[in-house]
This record gives sequence, C-alpha cells and structure tokens, in this order.
Amino acid sequence: MTNAINTVNEQRYIDELKIQRLLAMYVHNLDDGKFTENSELFEHAEFIVLSDTAHGREEVEQFFIRGVQRHEDGTPRTWHSVSSALIDIFPSGDSATCVSYFTVHQELDGFPLQPICTGRYYDTFEKHDGYWRFTSRNVVPRLMGALQFHVGAPVNRTQTE
Repeated sequence: MTNAINTVNEQRYIDELKIQRLLAMYVHNLDDGKFTENSELFEHAEFIVLSDTAHGREEVEQFFIRGVQRHEDGTPRTWHSVSSALIDIFPSGDSATCVSYFTVHQELDGFPLQPICTGRYYDTFEKHDGYWRFTSRNVVPRLMGALQFHVGAPVNRTQTE
C-alpha cells in the first residue's frame, strides 16, 4: 500500500513540475516576442483577458499580435514573473487547475524599468496522451500602471512628433 501511495505522490509531483514548466514557457515566450510559439501552448484552449476571448492557436496568435506591442528588438521589452502558483491536480490525474500571481516589468529608452501590471492567472489543464496542455487561461489584472508601451498597437511616432 505504501508503494502505491508513493507512486501516486511521485506522479503528482512530476505533473506539478510539468505544469510549472508550461507556466514558465508562456512568460519566456511572451517576453521574447515569440507569439507563434506562445499561441501553440493554447492550441486546445480558451484565452481570456478582461472582455476579450480567443480560442485556439490562430485566434490567440492574432490576440498577441494585435494586443501586445513589440519594439525595435522584436520583443515587448517586458519581464513577466509568475509566483505563488497553487496547482491542484484532480484525483483522476488527468486535469488540473492553477491560480498564480503575475507581475510585469517594462523598460524602454525614456521609460525606466518599472512594474506596469500585476494580477492573477486562472488556468486549467488536461493531460492528453501523457502530456499536459492548457485548456484555459483567464488573465485578471489587479493593479495597473503605465501600459501605453505594452498594450495595443505601437504608437506611430511620426504622427505624434
């Protein structure tokens, strides 16, 4: 009996690590401006930010392209941190939920490094063919600062000068 319990606990630990990896892949891709790679994480998922919802890889990729500015280096010039992840794996072992905090920092010429947004990610996952994948992500901002260089279309400087 003890071996069976240890095996279940070991598998849950491994599953939590794999889910944590998905959380990290998302922020690394986003900060690197890899919108295509990020959208692939949501191929079988719903992605919600405030009143906007995207379903599947193509819609999520378009959401990133339209909703996140990339700057001269091809990135959003952001640094997303994910913390306090509470992962709950269902007893069946094939689905999970997670709530985590996020903090976004940004820096640009003339815009010193600063936190621009904090909030929570509410995620659901499923294990399909032995691999974990997102089934939903709900991004719920909590505290917002200067978002003018991150959200929406980049400012066309020739029109503002």
